[in-house]
Amino acid sequence: MRRSEETMLEADVAVIGGGPAGLSAALLLGRSMRSVVVIDEDAPRHAAAARSHGYLTRDGIRPSEFRRLAREELAMYDTVSLLRDSIAASVKADGMFRSKTAAGLTIMSRKLIVAAGLKDRLPDVPGLREAYGTSVFPCPYCDGWERRDRPLAVLGSGNPRHLMDYVKKIAHWSRDLIVCCDGAGKLGGHELAQLEENGIAVYEQRIAKLITVRGQLETIVLQDGKELPRSGGFLADTGSTQSTDVPLQLGARLTDNGAYETEAHGRTPVDGLYIAGDAAKLFTGLAGAAAEGYEAAATVDRELIEEDWAKRCR
Repeated sequence: MRRSEETMLEADVAVIGGGPAGLSAALLLGRSMRSVVVIDEDAPRHAAAARSHGYLTRDGIRPSEFRRLAREELAMYDTVSLLRDSIAASVKADGMFRSKTAAGLTIMSRKLIVAAGLKDRLPDVPGLREAYGTSVFPCPYCDGWERRDRPLAVLGSGNPRHLMDYVKKIAHWSRDLIVCCDGAGKLGGHELAQLEENGIAVYEQRIAKLITVRGQLETIVLQDGKELPRSGGFLADTGSTQSTDVPLQLGARLTDNGAYETEAHGRTPVDGLYIAGDAAKLFTGLAGAAAEGYEAAATVDRELIEEDWAKRCR
């Protein structure tokens, strides 16, 4: 890492995002003797989650503890710097990315990996935020095991195909299941018949509130006053959006479902720009995000090796 002046930092690779994808990328690159700066605003999407699951040797770890351990490991490498900040803008000129942080620092890098993930915009349902991450969750692979065979609810609306697929998934963990569409039910007769056949009741009224005790869901109250006792829920749509528009500034594109378009190994049509984790896949999970960061970093390092070799052979 080199500071060319007080407000400028130079590195081989800048990584936007300090979650599992970004930190995994930084670890591999740092061990590859690449100067790396990780820019992270320390506002992770999974902050509401009590535990993270599905990562071998770390199953059930607290998200904050995972980040602490990861940063502790990265601190052993003088090739890696962690910066608490966010990237406000980035341009590419003369083969270099020039990224400006919210605090006014300019970061010059040969490559840029975006691993900032997504941000959730939860529905405006009273009591939902208190339950979110404790007894209401977005991902059954992360939290379904702990809620298996309990009275559950799917909370969701919008795209009927997505909602139906999600209900099928949650029904694998518990047969004691209801669906609350929160006033925007668009399920057709065929879907409703399937749900009825499987003993899954559908409520299309708007949700008035969730009654919780210390984050534990107890009752879903509909606007008509009907009370639905439930001990847990899964949210079909968290209103997630991209955490950063930096790839768009650089010329990358979004797919119809809101993910950044990427090619193999996180490559984008913008030379030197890579995108890893949820920003590209919408959902990768802890293990998947870490793997994507590792894969993108390995590809970036191979590119840097080839570029450096070509310079020496001129």
